[in-house]
Amino acid sequence: MDQEKNESGLNRREMLGIGAVAAGGVLLASSSASHAAQVADSGSAIRITSIRGFPVGTKAYVKIETNQKITGWGEVTGLVPSVAVALLESFRELLVDENPTRIEHLWQKIFRSHRDMRGGPFMTHCLSAVDMALWDITGKKWGVPVYRLLGGPCRDRIRMYPSPRATKLGTGGPHPFSGNPDDIQRLANMIKNRRDKEGPGYTIMFDAHCAIPPAMLLQFAAAIQPYDILFLEEVAVPGNIEVFKRLKEHIRIPMATGERDRTIWEMIGYLQNGCIDILQPDVGHTGGISQMRKIATLAEAYHVPLAPHNTCSELGLSASIHISASIPFFLIQEGYLDGHIMPAGVARKSFTVDKNGDASLPQGPGLGVEIDEKAMAKVNEDKRRRFRWPTPTYSDGSVRDY
Repeated sequence: MDQEKNESGLNRREMLGIGAVAAGGVLLASSSASHAAQVADSGSAIRITSIRGFPVGTKAYVKIETNQKITGWGEVTGLVPSVAVALLESFRELLVDENPTRIEHLWQKIFRSHRDMRGGPFMTHCLSAVDMALWDITGKKWGVPVYRLLGGPCRDRIRMYPSPRATKLGTGGPHPFSGNPDDIQRLANMIKNRRDKEGPGYTIMFDAHCAIPPAMLLQFAAAIQPYDILFLEEVAVPGNIEVFKRLKEHIRIPMATGERDRTIWEMIGYLQNGCIDILQPDVGHTGGISQMRKIATLAEAYHVPLAPHNTCSELGLSASIHISASIPFFLIQEGYLDGHIMPAGVARKSFTVDKNGDASLPQGPGLGVEIDEKAMAKVNEDKRRRFRWPTPTYSDGSVRDY
């Protein structure tokens, strides 16, 4: 009977085998559909329900809430806080009911939404904060630190400054278009004295801060060449590629810039023209984590490392550290703690800094930062922490760069 053929010409064993395969196929298909549904549900159902801006001293924070009770935070730096808050809250039209894990899509939606407002500090600095908050939400949604979403860590610790082993010196004030010997020597002595004190194993950087015009900068760079600094920062006003090229021809010290340049489109000219050695994007200026990661990739193609600029509180600094952890071409991270930017406790970081000044990787999901809204309100009661417009001038009263 086992060999008995049915009307189709198949015996019983063959029919059972086909039935088992078919049943297995149905089970596999059912299982795959079930898994697919679970993945789709866990990632696609989350929606933005609100976006709020908060002035916090000279900074502004943004809080993005969702229908799944996951909240993300970001920081605006370098803008009038009240203006930043107004612009952030106007983004409600573009963000509410959107899926916050569609980070790149939402970045493009905001940046390209108004053809006359894309780019520039007001749009891009606020977009930077929103981008940080979206990455914070996405990391919390998946239960991982942001650097895991960026490809995982390329290093176990982050070299920081200022630290016991590294510092950045500044110009000490405005300077004329070219200098007398005593003007040059006074600046050069700052570096010489620190080098003599700390020795050859100590890292020194110098921030020209666009306050030393090109002619004087050439004189200054020649005077400090023997002291082997890590880099000379902001040697010219951003975007002046021809000036950078001219300085690069004559200066034998590594040059760095980028803190006031925004997005990949303002960075690429330095790379294409080979006029800079180190890029210094700021996560709070350049378009957030999304843009800074793209800038790092562009720079990698030219073998140019990043030394991220950062004058944010622990919130924006944590965002920058996540990027510094995840990129291969990294030099050193700027960061100010201990109440220098924001009183302790407002934004509680999850990374630690060791005796050498190296930061650990942030812990916990998202950015790994806890925000105390009551502490934020106290900051605004401190009159010393209110935003004030700078008024940089030379001794004769004329306006200068700084």
